[in-house]
Amino acid sequence: MEQKSSSSPGFFYGYVVAIASFIILTLIIGIYYSFGVFFKPMLADFGWTRALTSGAFSLSWITGGSFSIVIGGLNDRFGPRIMMTACSVLSALGYLLMSQINDAWQLYIFYGVIIGIGSCVFTPAVSTIARWFVRRRTAMTGVVISGVGIGILIGSMVANQLILAYGWRTAFLIIGITLLVIATAAAQFMKSDPHHTGQPAYGEHDLATGDRHVEVPSLSLKETISTWQFWMIFLMMTCYGYCLLAVQVHLVPYLTDIGFSATIAASLVAIAGGTSIIGRIPLGILGDKIGNKKAFIVGFILLLMSLVLLLFTRDIWGLYLFAVIFGIAYGTCAVQQSPLLAALFGLRSLGLIFGVAGLGFTLGAAAGPFISGYIFDTTKSYLPAFIICIIVCALGLVLNIILKPPRSKPRGKS
Repeated sequence: MEQKSSSSPGFFYGYVVAIASFIILTLIIGIYYSFGVFFKPMLADFGWTRALTSGAFSLSWITGGSFSIVIGGLNDRFGPRIMMTACSVLSALGYLLMSQINDAWQLYIFYGVIIGIGSCVFTPAVSTIARWFVRRRTAMTGVVISGVGIGILIGSMVANQLILAYGWRTAFLIIGITLLVIATAAAQFMKSDPHHTGQPAYGEHDLATGDRHVEVPSLSLKETISTWQFWMIFLMMTCYGYCLLAVQVHLVPYLTDIGFSATIAASLVAIAGGTSIIGRIPLGILGDKIGNKKAFIVGFILLLMSLVLLLFTRDIWGLYLFAVIFGIAYGTCAVQQSPLLAALFGLRSLGLIFGVAGLGFTLGAAAGPFISGYIFDTTKSYLPAFIICIIVCALGLVLNIILKPPRSKPRGKS
């Protein structure tokens, strides 16, 4: 039975932080992942190559990953309200400017740089949730980042309808205004540390009971990157990012190339986003029960299965099955990252550590769309690109399986 003290007398403010984080991720990251819906409409207007167009998305990942380290460190120091407000404003500004582009260099600056920096909200959101929840950390992380799945589910379909009704420029304009109003407002409810509200973190008192959620010593970034476990996770996230973004960016163009309508293609993106909630919440809870490493392995196995299915099927029902498995897979992997790092390296510098580890995801996420686009431009087929995704995913699974926790050290204070 849970202790009442775990949530402290009165209403636990951590739930407000979770709701605000959920709203921000739903809007900013959900829309960000819907880039593929805008892909062909922009190609039709400007005649750019697929490598050139997807390169802007790859640049946004490089920018976002690089700045996530800075944002994570600043979040540890100044708190999430300032950082998430800044990211929300930058995201909104980027989409407003995207409605006015006429040249490729504008695409790369507005989307690749400004929106890329704005997308850094993920790092302060998940590292802040880890501070508010000791017990149920993975489950609550899953609830919060399920906003990404809901955002993709709603965002890709809404964006597609806005493009059909008003054109892609007006769609970007509407998105920018929405982010400026709602995401910026939600950021004002963020607080960095439960002790600033006079409350302990949820389940903090359980640390003294000897249950299996006991925290490891909190390591600095320097101490963390000196362990081989950190670099194993870094490479795992690189593989995950490569496969995830290669498919997400090129799925709509691939499906329309083989004869499906843009609406059906967008619906498959939406299904993948919606079913990712299954990976983020139920399998997030599973991560609390069986451990984040084992849950990560489940995610990689499902991701590998979905990629094989995508390679070999062109039947609509097979593609729907792919979308479901793919969504569950990437939701499962996404929710395990921050809790796994917290479990291995502690909370003291979690925002900074997660930002650096996220650079691995960023490198993969930047390489996947660009390499896949280049392969299509040179071979006129996505099949070689999907085969590479399968190989990369298998590598990530192997790395996950051989990952071991660091040796026990004397307990320190988080």
